[in-house]
Amino acid sequence: MKTVGHRQEHPVLLHASGERLAEGARFSEAISGLSRALVIPKGIRRFKTHEAANLHWDTCLAQGMAKLAAARVQ
Repeated sequence: MKTVGHRQEHPVLLHASGERLAEGARFSEAISGLSRALVIPKGIRRFKTHEAANLHWDTCLAQGMAKLAAARVQ
């Protein structure tokens, strides 16, 4: 089995601090910046490997960034 990623689950605490809330807000802000550049065509795709899925993701991201850059030049 192949393990992908390294994120650890955080335990649920009775008296939680705002640290996790702030971490979530930073994550959401970072992801929202990708929404303009990342355009994945609609449809269902099945990939045999994680590498194939990552290649598709990277290709879509690169094409979206190229479209944004071309729009800025004009």
